[in-house]
Amino acid sequence: MKTFQSRRVLLVLAALLVAMPVVWVSESNAQTTPQGSAPQTGSMQSAGSMQQVQGEIKSVDPSGRMVTLDDGTELTIPQSVSVPQGMLKEGAKVKASFEEQGGKKVVTSLEVETSQK
Repeated sequence: MKTFQSRRVLLVLAALLVAMPVVWVSESNAQTTPQGSAPQTGSMQSAGSMQQVQGEIKSVDPSGRMVTLDDGTELTIPQSVSVPQGMLKEGAKVKASFEEQGGKKVVTSLEVETSQK
């Protein structure tokens, strides 16, 4: 009788070990992909909560802390992200990583391509 119960417990444990990774992956995908969201198009890529965008600067606000790209994407640049003086200007090509915070795209890293003429 004890052998039968031991086998039963082992079988249940084995089933749980097989099922747990599948459930965990399903839950993590559900958390990172909002329901009803359309796939990203254009030059934006998503990697979890961190996203990337690249494009040409259409405009820079007077404070130099917000830029609008040619596709209409507005990026907010916090003080914690250093940008070389004079690099953010219309026509400059940028690559940025950002997180959405309070409906704003807050830059976490920014690369400005230097033109070689």
